[in-house]
Amino acid sequence: MLYIHFSAADLSRVRLAAEPNPAWELLLSLHALRASSAHVVFGSWRDRLATNPDSATRLLAALAPPRGYSPDFLTPADADGVPSLVDAVLGTSRTRLRTELAMLIGERRPPSWMQSMADGDLDSLHRLGAALRHYHERALLRHWGRIRAVVTAEQALRSRDLTEGGVERLLGSIHPAVQWDDPVLKVAYPVHQEMHLDGRGLLLIPSYFCWGSPITLYDPNLPPVLVYPANRGSLPLVPPGEPEHVVNAALVRLLGRSRAAVLQDIAASGPTTGGSVARRLDISAASASEHAAVLRNTGLISTHRVANTVRHTVTPLGQALLRGRQPVEAPRRAAPPVVSIGSGRHGTRRECAEPTACAC
Repeated sequence: MLYIHFSAADLSRVRLAAEPNPAWELLLSLHALRASSAHVVFGSWRDRLATNPDSATRLLAALAPPRGYSPDFLTPADADGVPSLVDAVLGTSRTRLRTELAMLIGERRPPSWMQSMADGDLDSLHRLGAALRHYHERALLRHWGRIRAVVTAEQALRSRDLTEGGVERLLGSIHPAVQWDDPVLKVAYPVHQEMHLDGRGLLLIPSYFCWGSPITLYDPNLPPVLVYPANRGSLPLVPPGEPEHVVNAALVRLLGRSRAAVLQDIAASGPTTGGSVARRLDISAASASEHAAVLRNTGLISTHRVANTVRHTVTPLGQALLRGRQPVEAPRRAAPPVVSIGSGRHGTRRECAEPTACAC
């Protein structure tokens, strides 16, 4: 069991995350890779990744076993996107790296790259950062809109509990494995763990990839969090009949996975802002702007301003590229005659291509 001890001050400092947490979704998705291929939510997603693992997936899977301890430095408290997640992980102190990796390894002999990482080797840390970025693009980027929708719906339900019944109702309703027994929150847990909040409050993080029981950090000195399952309706990550890839493999090779995802997102969302694209795909605003500029310069999207907002729309060429076939050209018609009105060296001259509709 996990026992979370509250004071009166802690009850007033309970918070509910409104957005998917990229660090926890990434970590728990690595756990989900060990799920059965028949899993109702993760099955088809897991099959594609687990049957064809790349070096990034293998490296991260070694750091995040599905049972037991995973290093706390993989889920930094201040990560609000993949760029800040990578920065926070790479900024982990050498002492903490050594301590947490030693707990992960236990009595086993660590692989050489993990030993180098524990020693703070910069090349090993940069390899970890690259693996985090690559895995997010390969495994999560395509599905971030669905993950966000599930987490947002859960957050709305729990916000209603808080409004109608207060914080105690909120704490008692987040999951069947959680019981509020004033002043202690009891959570069914695989090991015995005591968490004393000591006035720090508690951040509740609904997570799409959290499956089964809630989870928390091991180190009691870190900012207290409780991550719990958000997918109450067991919404599958890949709906039946939906293709797994963002676009076909050839287009991914042509544009790159992130740029292809931006094109796909703009196509699916209609006129949309760069900031909205960045939030849905969990990339930085600068990255979304850079991808949009390239897509615009190649004629795949158009950009127009509405009031003070810049919006992007996929062009017919972009739509055709996503569908994998040439755009259908409108039938050509003969150019209408040009009628000149006015003459003289200093007179006004106007040309009208549609004389029958001209009211000049």
